Amino acid sequence: MSKGTALRLPVVALSAEYLVIGHLMRRNVLAYKAPPNNEGYDLICIHPDPRQAAGQVRVQVKSRYQTDCDRGFPVKERTFDAFDFLVIAFLNIGWFYSNKPVLEGYADPEFYTLPVNFIREHHRKSASGWEKVLTNGLDLSAYRNERGFEQIAEVLGAAYPSR
Repeated sequence: MSKGTALRLPVVALSAEYLVIGHLMRRNVLAYKAPPNNEGYDLICIHPDPRQAAGQVRVQVKSRYQTDCDRGFPVKERTFDAFDFLVIAFLNIGWFYSNKPVLEGYADPEFYTLPVNFIREHHRKSASGWEKVLTNGLDLSAYRNERGFEQIAEVLGAAYPSR
């Protein structure tokens, strides 16, 4: 498959939202899926205790299924005011752009929880109209997996699960 050929995997793409919901709930953040095709965000997050729920966090989820993707993702500037965080889920289900067998590229998924200010700073528009955030060469370790999900928990004031 060439890089220009789009492969549609709707089940795999939808899995990203549910994986993010699971990780947030594992961190004691109550997360709900927004209606399909909702503009600007995919998840609503709130504090799990209704007596302490003072606000919400809106999360947009983007995914890439290819382990060998370019680590960039499309996002439209007009949606910046509609979300607080964007989670990019690299699902890493295999090699799709190389001549290697697909399953040799299988790896654990990676999640990066990026605040909207990060998205604004790294957003690029091309002359052809594509709007994209490129992450190659950036140190994203502060936003990776649990460290990233922790940002949402902190905004909501959700304590880490304990006795």
